[in-house]
Amino acid sequence: MEPSEALGVAAQIGVALAGFAGVVVVFRREAVHEWSRIDKLRLRLLLANSILPLGLSMLGLLLLTAEPMPPGIWRWCSGITLVATLLFVMAIAKTYRRVSLEDVQRQRDTPFIYYLFGAFGVAAMLLQVFNIALLGAFWPFFAGIVYQLVTAMAQFARMILLMPE
Repeated sequence: MEPSEALGVAAQIGVALAGFAGVVVVFRREAVHEWSRIDKLRLRLLLANSILPLGLSMLGLLLLTAEPMPPGIWRWCSGITLVATLLFVMAIAKTYRRVSLEDVQRQRDTPFIYYLFGAFGVAAMLLQVFNIALLGAFWPFFAGIVYQLVTAMAQFARMILLMPE
């Protein structure tokens, strides 16, 4: 599969997941401002992990249209992915710390899920660093996008399957 095809598919999935977030909001009984903090965090994760890969895919597609193709295109994309993801992680960590311990303890799997995806996220970010420093290949950049999309899908499934608190 060519990078442009893979990025196009990832962008479509990102748009679909962001749209699903709207569906979740519409079908809940209460307004978003009435949700518990942990449910708001899940919505934020779903939206961010949909929009971030969409933006990164569009960036990759934009750079692919440049003639001649810029040298180090995938290094640049991995660098931008690394910076954007680190900023996102800092914002989410701050929000997660504000969630009350009682909310987290109500759902026993919540810390496990966050730490599991956190570990995969660290691996994805180390892969970006490796790509910047040595590889300069497409697949590590795309792996970062796939990680974010899988995280968004998991958050969507959790929001649909878990009852509102």
